Amino acid sequence: MSGWDEGAVYYSDQAQYPESGAEDGASSRHTILRKFKEFIRSFETEKNVFPYRESLVHNPKHLLVHLEDLLAFDAELPSLLRSSPSDYLPLFETAAAEVLQSLKLKELGESGEMKEPEASEVQILLSSKEDSVSMRSLGAQYISKLVKIAGITIAASRVKAKATYVSLVCKNCQGTRQVPCNPGLGGAMVPRSCDHIPQPGEEPCPIDPWLVVPDKSKYVDQQSLKLQENPEDVPTGELPRNMLLSVDRHLVQRIVPGTRLTIIGIYSIFQSANSSASHRGAVAIRQPYIRVVGIEEVNEASSRGQAAFTQEEIEEFKKFASRTDVYETVCSKIAPSIFGEENVKKAVACLLFGGSRKNLPDGVKLRGDINVLLLGDPSTAKSQFLKFVEKTAPVAVYTSGKGSSAAGLTASVIRDSSSREFYLEGGAMVLADGGVVCIDEFDKMRPEDRVAIHEAMEQQTISIAKAGITTVLNSRTSVLAAANPPSGRYDDLKTAQENIDLQTTILSRFDLIFIVKDKRDYGRDKVIASHIIKVHASADKASGDSRTLKDENWLKRYIQYCRTECHPRLSESASNRLQNEYVKFRQDMRKQANETGEAAPVPITVRQLEAIIRLSEALAKMKLSHVATEAEVVEAVNLFKVSTIEAAQSGINQQVTLTPEIKQAETQIKRRIGIGMRISERKLIDELARMGMNESIVRRALVVMHQRDEIEYRHERRIIVRKL
Repeated sequence: MSGWDEGAVYYSDQAQYPESGAEDGASSRHTILRKFKEFIRSFETEKNVFPYRESLVHNPKHLLVHLEDLLAFDAELPSLLRSSPSDYLPLFETAAAEVLQSLKLKELGESGEMKEPEASEVQILLSSKEDSVSMRSLGAQYISKLVKIAGITIAASRVKAKATYVSLVCKNCQGTRQVPCNPGLGGAMVPRSCDHIPQPGEEPCPIDPWLVVPDKSKYVDQQSLKLQENPEDVPTGELPRNMLLSVDRHLVQRIVPGTRLTIIGIYSIFQSANSSASHRGAVAIRQPYIRVVGIEEVNEASSRGQAAFTQEEIEEFKKFASRTDVYETVCSKIAPSIFGEENVKKAVACLLFGGSRKNLPDGVKLRGDINVLLLGDPSTAKSQFLKFVEKTAPVAVYTSGKGSSAAGLTASVIRDSSSREFYLEGGAMVLADGGVVCIDEFDKMRPEDRVAIHEAMEQQTISIAKAGITTVLNSRTSVLAAANPPSGRYDDLKTAQENIDLQTTILSRFDLIFIVKDKRDYGRDKVIASHIIKVHASADKASGDSRTLKDENWLKRYIQYCRTECHPRLSESASNRLQNEYVKFRQDMRKQANETGEAAPVPITVRQLEAIIRLSEALAKMKLSHVATEAEVVEAVNLFKVSTIEAAQSGINQQVTLTPEIKQAETQIKRRIGIGMRISERKLIDELARMGMNESIVRRALVVMHQRDEIEYRHERRIIVRKL
C-alpha cells in the first residue's frame, strides 16, 4: 500500500518545525512536486516573460519542457529526471495539471453557482540539446534511465487503446476496485484476493475473484514505432539495428515511416508474448524498448547530421563563396582520384548542391533535385563516382540494379508477426529523402522495377495502395544512375537508339545524360596510366594524411550549409537567355529528326528546360548567391550540350553515305555468303581484311545491309545470316 496518501495528504515545510534527520519519502516527493510547480509558474526567459505558463494556458493538453531551462532553474531536477524518470515524470505531470487548474478561471455550474474547474491531464514532453547516444551502445546500464537516440522510422503500427486504470469487480461480493496500469508496454498488477470481510454465514471470496470491466476502465492512445539506425551510422558490413518505440497520447500518429527522428525516452523492458521457444520459459529474460517522452523531428531545413554551424565555419564558408574560382575549386574536390572527366565532375557537383524546390500557390510542387545518368563503357570510373557521392552527400543510399526490387526501392507492406496486422516499411528512395540515391547497373534492372521509380523521380512522392494501406510517402531525392549499353560496350556503328536501350519515359526524367567512352588515344592513355600508377604508389601516404579527410568533411559541411541557407531564383536577363536557348534546342532536334526520319532517342521536352533552370540554380548555390545570373545559365547550357544533346546526336545516323569503298565491301560480302547461308562475323571480317579491306568499312557495310534487312544477326551478333 505504498504511496496511498499521494495527492491527498500534503505536508508543508514550515520554519517552526525542526527538520527530522531522515527526510520522509513522501515529504521529499512533495518538495519536488512543489519545485516543479514553481518552475512552471515562475521560470522566465526575459523580464516578465513566462514561457511555460503561457504555453500551458494556450495548449492545455501538453507542455514541452527543455531540460536546459530546468537545469537553469534548479540543478537537482534534471538529474532526478534522468536517473529515475518513471518516478518523477508522473509527478511533473501532476504538477502541470495542478498549475493549469489554478490558472483557469472558475466556471459557472449547472445550478448557477461558481465552481472550481476540473483537473485535466497534461502530458509533459522533454527536449534537450545534448548529443544522442548510439543505438548499439544501449546496454543494461541504461535500463529505467532517460536516453536520447537518433534514427529513421521504418514502421508504424496502428493506434491502440491502452488502459491507464483497470476497473475490476469481484464475482462473489460485487465489490469494485480500480488498479493502475504500468505505463508503456507494461500490464496491470491484479491482486490475487478480495479484501471484503465476509459477514457471518456469508461465503468468503475465493482466490482470484476479480473480473475486468473494460467499459469502466480509463484509456489513452498508444502506438508502437520501429526506429532503425541512420544508414550513415551503420559500420561497414553490419546490419542496421532497430529498436521498438512506444508513443502515447499526444505523440500518436505524428510520425510516418521514412521520417528521421531524434527521440528522448525511458529505456524500459517488457515480457515479449511471442518470444522464441527457447526464451519462453525463461522468467529473467526481457525485451528492451523505449517509452518515448519527447520527439524532435529532423526536418529538411536542419538536413541531417550536425545542422548547427559554428560562427567560424559560417565566416569561412562565406569567405570561400566570395572567391572568383569557387566553381573550379569545388569541381576539383569532386573525386580527385579520378583523372579527367571534367564535365561529369561538374554535373556531380551540381547534383550534390541541387536546385531550389518550389511550392506554387495552387499546391503544385516543382522538384529542385537534379538526376544524372552515366552511360558508357566498362572501366570508365562510373561506379567510383557513385561511391564518392555516397560518401560526400549529407544523406545517401547506394543500391545495385540487379539486387534491387521495386518494393526495396520504394516501400513494402509487411505483416507484423505478433499482431498479424500490416504496416509499411520504407525502401531506399524513402530512406534517402533529402539526399541522393546512387543506383549502379541501372540497365540490369527489370523493366517493371524501373517503372516503380518513375513517380519518385519526377513527383518526388511514392504512392502505395496495397493490403488496405493507401498512403503517399515523400522521396525528395536526386538519382545518380550508372548503366552500360546493351552490348556491354558503346558501339559507334549503332544508332543512339540502339546504344541507349532505355525507355524514353525514364530518359526524359534525367536532367543530364553522359555518354562516357573509353577512347583509345596514345597520349591520353599514357597520362591516365601514369596517374593511376601514381595513385597506387602514394595510396598509403594519402590515407594517413588527415588533410584529405578534412577536405572531404569540409566539402560535406559546405554542401550542407549551401543547401540549407541558399535558395536562388533566375534573374530577368537569365530567363530571356534561357528561353532563346531552349527554342533553339527544339529547332535543332526537329531538324535532325526531319533529316534522319526518326525521332531522337533522348527527347528535348519542357523537363529539359526545367533541368537547365535547376543547373543554373545549383551553380548559383555553390557561390551562395541568391540570384542565378546569365553567366550561370551559359555554363548550365554548356553542360547540357556536352551531355544530353551530345547523347541524343551520338552514334551512327540512319542515312550512311554510301562511298565506293562501302559498295565494294558489300559486293564482296554478297559473294562470300549465298542467300540463306550463315557465317561467323569474325571469320568474314578476317577474310576480307586479308584481301586488303579496312575492318571499319566492312563493319559499316554490314550495318547498311542490316538496315536494309538484307542480313540478320544471330547468337548475340556473332553469326550473320543472309536473307536477300
